[in-house]
Amino acid sequence: MATARKPLVAGNWKLNKTVSEAVETVDALKPLVSGVSNVDVVVCPVYTALYSAAQAAAGSNVEVGAQNGYTKESGAFTGEVSPQLIKDTGCTWVILGHSERREYFTESDAFLNEKLHFALSAGLKVMFCIGETLEEREGGKMDDVLTRQVTEGLKGLTEDQFANVAIAYEPVWAIGTGVTATPDQAESAHLFVRGLVRDQFGDAVADGLRIQYGGSAKPDNAAELISQPNVDGFLVGGAALQADSFAAIVNAVSAHG
Repeated sequence: MATARKPLVAGNWKLNKTVSEAVETVDALKPLVSGVSNVDVVVCPVYTALYSAAQAAAGSNVEVGAQNGYTKESGAFTGEVSPQLIKDTGCTWVILGHSERREYFTESDAFLNEKLHFALSAGLKVMFCIGETLEEREGGKMDDVLTRQVTEGLKGLTEDQFANVAIAYEPVWAIGTGVTATPDQAESAHLFVRGLVRDQFGDAVADGLRIQYGGSAKPDNAAELISQPNVDGFLVGGAALQADSFAAIVNAVSAHG
């Protein structure tokens, strides 16, 4: 991993944890990562726990993000939450384009591009997820899928906006399956994605862009994965639900840096 890129380790809690459980997890996490200054640390609870989690994290080196956001600030959009409301809770980040949003809620590249621009305009930083399914990988379509997701998803971004964007590469076949991409597979995909960004947005953007690995990162594989030149952190799923396992990943990344 290039030293110029500060690693980003985020925990996507998905549909888990009550408000009290979220606060308890943040409170347990803070002392475990308090000495880490060379890694950006983010936890992403459910909407109902965002404010309380952000209050618990206030004054620490743990940031809080949401798992999704909409394309309007307010109005007759029942059930949606805007980036402005997310920011109002004390959050600084939002995850967009997660494979589960793409698959279960049929979010298109064009819609995610709209979400990305709107979230950035509201002052949030964005972890933008991309990645191929097992069927796509085995069918030889991985490069095509990633090219489409990067080209359509990041369309129209300026160099300045990229300062507030990270890409999370999720090999969908390695999420929740217990299967992890090998360090070589992760590095190869990240290198390809960085090349796409380089072709479309230039060297400065490509060299500065953080690309997280988002496929079942765990304490026992974090050190090997982060040692790859183009792996700049993790978007952690299951291992982020426990403060000790998430902190172990953060500290493994910090030790490498």
